[in-house]
Amino acid sequence: MFSLAYTAHWRLQTHGLAILLALMSVSTPAFTAPLTFKEALAQALRSTPTLMANAAQVDAARAAAIPAGELPDPKLVVGIDNLPVTSQDRFKLDRDFMTMRRIGIMQEFPNQDKREARAAVAQGQVEVSEAQTQITRLMVLRETAVAWIGRDSVERQLARIDELLEENRMFDAAVRARLAGGKGMTAEIVAPRQEAAAIENRRDGLQASRTQAIAALKRWLGPMAEEPLQGSTPDWSITRQMLLHQLHQHPEVTFYNSKEHVLNAEIKEAQAAKKSDWSLEVAYQKRASQFSDMLSVQARFDLRLFTEKRQDPLIAAKRAERIGLDAEREATLREHAAMLESDLADYERLDSALKRQRDILLPLATEKVELAMADWRGGKGGLSEVIVARRERIDTELKLIQIAGERSQMAARLHYAFGEHDGEKQ
Repeated sequence: MFSLAYTAHWRLQTHGLAILLALMSVSTPAFTAPLTFKEALAQALRSTPTLMANAAQVDAARAAAIPAGELPDPKLVVGIDNLPVTSQDRFKLDRDFMTMRRIGIMQEFPNQDKREARAAVAQGQVEVSEAQTQITRLMVLRETAVAWIGRDSVERQLARIDELLEENRMFDAAVRARLAGGKGMTAEIVAPRQEAAAIENRRDGLQASRTQAIAALKRWLGPMAEEPLQGSTPDWSITRQMLLHQLHQHPEVTFYNSKEHVLNAEIKEAQAAKKSDWSLEVAYQKRASQFSDMLSVQARFDLRLFTEKRQDPLIAAKRAERIGLDAEREATLREHAAMLESDLADYERLDSALKRQRDILLPLATEKVELAMADWRGGKGGLSEVIVARRERIDTELKLIQIAGERSQMAARLHYAFGEHDGEKQ
């Protein structure tokens, strides 16, 4: 009896353990690799819906270009000719020798220039779709890079906050030890805890910024944006002369070249409309059995008699569009030239600020802390001076990380807007 009860109890425990392990395997997320900068860009290109929509538009334009220069479909012609309607033989097909059953085929022949122009228009639309895809692609790369750098910068600041909290615990121990040795004022024991609370406030603000940075990255990566980051960004070469040289290659500027090809082809199509189109019809006509069957051949030609009121205004309209396109291109070029100068000024400012923060301000802030600590330990200075110096150093360190992130973000914007990135094109 005891053996049976023990066996049942053991089986119940075994089944319970199996169920628990199964639930853990379902609820525990699978291990995924850290999210590097390069992988983030690759994932954004794979999963951004806007790029998928652009790719579909390119496919549609390419498919539409296939029949653009072809002849229209032939037409089947069926009918009855010369059917009597008033005599005693009205509506009879086998009495009158003039009545004929007709079956034939008709083919329209637009002039060659028009067909070639239509093919050129369709091919131009493919170029426009491809250019728009390239604009979207570089925008996705730029915004993904900026979002990744933004999150990385915040997380580096959070890591430094953790180190500062550990330093503050050591500082708290030093204050307590000094008070235990009979030195200093009793109120000083509160200061490290006040500083710890101030550091925690900084952490809360950075945690909120991290959440916002992940949300920005999710727009391009989806759930993968929550994965831990690893690595760093590329060291882009940002030089004024190179970027100014690349200004005319900006995707939003070169986009007008594709639109120009379309408009030029449409102008040629409008001009070709002044030339006559023609059609050919061949029909077999069957009469009553006592009469001979007949064959008819007809050719039709368009008469362009009023071109000054029909075709010429359309040509003028397309030429006006071309003038407008040239003006839009110049406006876009000027806009991006101004943007480039502004972004370069920001980049140079951030580059100088980063060097100053790293090479001058941070060493001075560190030295100030060391001097204040030495005075405090030697009884020459108060703890308040130490606290102020430590807070200034904290601000300087976090500002250094922030400026470095902003500089990298500006470098990414410049690189993906004006830089050379042929190797990143698909």
